[in-house]
Amino acid sequence: MTVLPRRDLVAALLLTITASCVQAQGSPATTPSLPPVPTPTALYPGSGTASSYSSPSGVALYSWQSLYLPIHSHLYHGEINARTGKPAETLVSAHVSIRNTDPRASLQVTSARYYNTEGKLLREFLSRPQSVAPLGTYELFVPRTDTSGGSGANFIIEWVAERPINAPLVEALHADIREARTLLFITTAQPIHLR
Repeated sequence: MTVLPRRDLVAALLLTITASCVQAQGSPATTPSLPPVPTPTALYPGSGTASSYSSPSGVALYSWQSLYLPIHSHLYHGEINARTGKPAETLVSAHVSIRNTDPRASLQVTSARYYNTEGKLLREFLSRPQSVAPLGTYELFVPRTDTSGGSGANFIIEWVAERPINAPLVEALHADIREARTLLFITTAQPIHLR
């Protein structure tokens, strides 16, 4: 094994680095390129979640979606009752709002199916599609006395638009308002794929 003096070692190293730089300058760039900005192409081809497009500002636009919205017709809380074997239960109402966040285009709510904790369809809330104007809101209400859904109820809400628009904001405000206390909380819908 040949041991080079330090000065020769540095010179050999510089020569190697210089040769690499010259070779890199003459060859095409190897930096990976970013994928192109999406332009009218499906975000998830064939998944059925939504037909998505990118707006000039980079915000995803949709022409339809299926949404899952959690609903609670009652809440369990406190301790387990020794006599009944169940926790305390508080009934709540659910005020569902489907807010069209697009300032220029309407959307149509085509279905609002209400399911109970076991996943059984209780009823369809819409007898026909409902149009929601730009920046408008369509509302549904599950009264406090309707306990059929249970603590794990949900809505499957479907909507469509004539062209890609801002996705609606879909929430449920749950409430039990009394003189002595007030209970309020919100659940928010999320997109799902219906098979």
